[in-house]
Amino acid sequence: MTKATPIVALDVETMRAALALIDELGDLCRFYKIGSELYSAEGPAVVRAVLERGGQVFLDLKFHDIPNTVRGAVRSAASLGARLLTVHASGGDAMLRAAVEGAAAATSCEVLAVSVLTSLDAAALGAAWGRPIADVETEVVRLAELAAGAGVHGLVCSGREAAAVRDRFEGRLMTVVPGVRLSGGDRQDQARVVTPRQAAEAGARYLVLGRAVTAAASPRAAMSEVLSDLS
Repeated sequence: MTKATPIVALDVETMRAALALIDELGDLCRFYKIGSELYSAEGPAVVRAVLERGGQVFLDLKFHDIPNTVRGAVRSAASLGARLLTVHASGGDAMLRAAVEGAAAATSCEVLAVSVLTSLDAAALGAAWGRPIADVETEVVRLAELAAGAGVHGLVCSGREAAAVRDRFEGRLMTVVPGVRLSGGDRQDQARVVTPRQAAEAGARYLVLGRAVTAAASPRAAMSEVLSDLS
């Protein structure tokens, strides 16, 4: 089983709530995801605040624009001290290469390409893209090929496709798996979910935990359960 690093998603509305969660989890988690909700509310200051708490930051803003704009956006995000950040794989080869160039000045920052959101199944993906989709895994592997060719460091995909990506791109793309739920947990709005152990067994380098931890009656107890599942 791959040694997988858990990342807790700070999907909250305020910096105060985010820092309270970090303080509660303490030494159980040192890696946090900042997404569009919190970043839109608090801006770069929240990245700096997490870093000052001793945490690492996964800045999940899913950039998708013309190459020059993405290059600049990634450069700015990387300069904040983010360890990981995301762009959409569907932005194409030139955009992905521009993102890698933008991150190059910050040697500790790695670019992840988002393949297919874990809220989508084949039917929903086909409706969005205007063509029949036989299975999500084929689309994820296709986008992984594009990402690997552009020199992107990793791919965001569900745990259900992570093994296929690992088997085909091992050594070229690490996998980051969102949509992780504890055994018996609520799926909520996610269509393709796995447990922490299932994600690790599929080769995930990082796994992202949101409401499975943050909405729990005791986030610290839920995080301990995650670590136990991974041990």
